This record gives sequence, C-alpha cells and structure tokens, in this order.
Amino acid sequence: MPDPRRAIPRTDALLAEPGIAEAAAELGRDLVKSVVQDVQRAARAGELAPAEVTATVLARLPGSASSLRPVINATGVVVHTNLGRAPLSAAALDALVAAGGATDVEFDLATGDRARRGRSALSALAAAVPDAGAVHVVNNNAAALLLCALAMAPGREIVVSRGELVEIGDGFRIPDLLASTGARLREVGTTNRTTAGDYAAALGPDIGFVLKVHPSNYRITGFTAEAPLEELAKLGVPVVADIGSGLLAPHPLLPDEPDVATALRAGAAVVTASGDKLLGGPQAGLLFGDEDVIERLRRHPAARALRVDKLTLAALEATLRGPVPPVRAALEASVEDLRRRAEALARSLRDVGAEAVESAAAVGGGGAPGVELPSAAVSLPARYAAALRTGEPPVVGRVVRDRCLLDLRTVRPDEDAKLREAVRRCG
Repeated sequence: MPDPRRAIPRTDALLAEPGIAEAAAELGRDLVKSVVQDVQRAARAGELAPAEVTATVLARLPGSASSLRPVINATGVVVHTNLGRAPLSAAALDALVAAGGATDVEFDLATGDRARRGRSALSALAAAVPDAGAVHVVNNNAAALLLCALAMAPGREIVVSRGELVEIGDGFRIPDLLASTGARLREVGTTNRTTAGDYAAALGPDIGFVLKVHPSNYRITGFTAEAPLEELAKLGVPVVADIGSGLLAPHPLLPDEPDVATALRAGAAVVTASGDKLLGGPQAGLLFGDEDVIERLRRHPAARALRVDKLTLAALEATLRGPVPPVRAALEASVEDLRRRAEALARSLRDVGAEAVESAAAVGGGGAPGVELPSAAVSLPARYAAALRTGEPPVVGRVVRDRCLLDLRTVRPDEDAKLREAVRRCG
C-alpha cells in the first residue's frame, strides 16, 4: 500500500493556491508559510486527511499579521489595563491609518521648511487646558515623571509624602523610578497622615521640587490627612502634581478625582497625566505647566528618548478634537439605556438561561478607586465565561456567584449583535 502521506500537498504547491497566495500577499509569506507547515505536520501525524490540508490552511490563517486580537470588553471595567486601557474613537483610528504613511509630522508644507514636531496635537492639547502655560507629550505618565526628575532635580532632593510612594503596576514603584534618575527622595509624614507642615520642615537648599502623587489605584480611609495643593504651592518651591488618570477638567461623576485644570489653578508648576485613561486616547504622558518649566523639560536631552511617534500624535489630536471617545461614552451611558439593552439581549437569549440583572461597573485603569458606576448586565451560566473568552470574537466578562456577567457599560451598542452571536456560538 502506498504511504498516504505522499498525498500531502507540497509547500510550494500550497503557497501557489489562489486563496493562500492572496493571503501571503496581505499577511506576509513567512507568516503564511508557517501556517502551511504546521498543517502539513498535523497531516503527517495523521490528525487530518491529505485532502483536508488546503481547506485547513485557509481556515487557520489569521485575520492580520499582528497576533493582537480585538476583544469585546464586557467586564464592566471602563479602562481595563489588561485589555489595552482606553479603546480609541473611530476618529482616532482613522487618524492612525492616515498617519501610517508619509506625513507632515515635522514638516511645513507651506514653506517647505522643518516644523515643530506634532505641533497640531500640541495645539489641541493646549486648547483643551487653557490654564496651562505650555504643554508637552512623552510616551507615558511614568516617562513624564521621569523627565521632571531629570530636568528639575538632578542630584537634588524630591520631597514626597510616605503615603504617596505608590506602586504603579507590574512591580514598578514611584520611588524606584525617581531614584533611578540620581535624585534623592526626602520622605515626609506618615502612611496615613501628611500635613503641609511636614513638607515645610523638609525644605532646604537642595530641594528640586515637591511631588504630589494621586494614589489613584487605592484608597486610605479613616484617620487620614493630606496637604492640599494650594498649601504646597505657597512653600516657595516648584510643585509637580502627578494626577495619573488624565482627567483634564472636573467631571460630575468623579467629584473626588483630581484634574489638570484644577491642579494648575491651585498652583502646581507641572501636572503630569496619562493619555490612555480618562482622556480616552492613546498611551502618552501629558505634561502641563509653567511655560519656562515645560520648555526646560522639552529641551532636556532625555526628552528625545521619551518622545512619541507620529501615530500617537495623530490619535491624540483626533481624540482631543474629535467626537466623544468610547471611555467618556461608557462613563456617561444612561443606566436606563443599559437596562433596556440588557433586557433585549436577555429576551433573545432566554433559551440559554440568560437574564438581565443589575450590575456595578468600575472606572479602572488606576482611576477613581472605590467609585461604582450603576450598570446592567446579561447573566449567563458560569460555564460561558471560558467559552466566550476563547471564542471568536473573544468576549471577556466576569464571574460573580457562579454566573457569567456581561456588563453592558463597557460594550458599545453597535457590539450588541456580535455579543448575541458570540453567546449563541457557545450554546
């Protein structure tokens, strides 16, 4: 009997198949070839018949050359760090595509001369916070704080409350970040109580600046005290306020969350914030403050190493100038609308045990700790959690009391049909 493995199509023959050749042109020959070889190995191991090889290759080809997969966020966490934080608006996504080719990011088309890099995005950022004398953008909020230490406190002291020496995730800690610049940390106060007098007592000729860090990923309650920015600004040294979550102005749903405009009015010399949290834009470190201080930061040699690319600048500008981004839309979604959507989905999925239930969503992303956003969810048997997570498209919910909850505050209305079909496929 002839060896059936001889019937397995050769690699060159498979790569010449019209559908596979078209995929190679779109995805890259090496990526497609690796899929072909994986399927051939499976056929040689007897896991599929030689006649099934071509169809199996086509079925296993990825949708893009990137391994990142679009996910429906049904967790109820608006800014979910593990899911990429802020989802971008359609305007920002369009801007990314436009910026993917040659652009005028650092070129004046009218004069033919070199221009300031990202001037349009910086102009949009300055317009969003009129209280700022100047603005600058680096690649994340940690980089913004790092640049402040390098430019404002080289070999000098940074005064900071012990209660604000926070860990920002994945083992990275604010004190380690600052110490890596050569600055010396001068810790004041205690874990739960620090007053303006504690800061004042630490001032001396070696002070670079006072640092005020918003502990955005936890809360200390009970017998506590912290010095307001207004009092720290009167100490006669620059104050850097790291507000973290990227709220540019006060928001009625988040009355206790610090914002850039208020911090500047309180006297902060520099305010740092994230672009991919409550602002709803791309990952970026945003710096606002006194014109002379921001210019010092911009001209520091490390600023070049921390600068953002044209894609970030394009998405940031579109977020600032464009329509309401998804993060804000999710924060401000009407609870009544969420209930109506949950009830409609539950009715269409009643045969698989779906129910519409009340839920509590969260801001997430190290913003507004402890704040619960009333929401509505579709409740399913717990077994759906893993099936949905590994389906196509992947849907990530949360399991509460042996039920899989799909919280609609973080699901766009135009994703409801996809969500319904994803559940159906798991049934």
